[in-house]
Amino acid sequence: MKLPVIKTIQKTCTPEQIETALEVLENISEAPSLKEPEIDVIGELISNLCGALEVHELVAGGMTEKDAGNTFMKKVLGSIDR
Repeated sequence: MKLPVIKTIQKTCTPEQIETALEVLENISEAPSLKEPEIDVIGELISNLCGALEVHELVAGGMTEKDAGNTFMKKVLGSIDR
């Protein structure tokens, strides 16, 4: 997950666009011909899109974009520490 990528997606895409991209990537990820490196890239993209959706929700709830990004990353880092 990369916060600059998440912020760019969040600023330039609507939640509906992000959800559509997620559906496409999830379907593509099930193709039997994919190699492991390709699956890794798709997984990274899906993670960034999910992060952007969560940041969208935090902003819609009243947080600034900066605070929403920081809150999201703290949540991610907190889940890694466990």
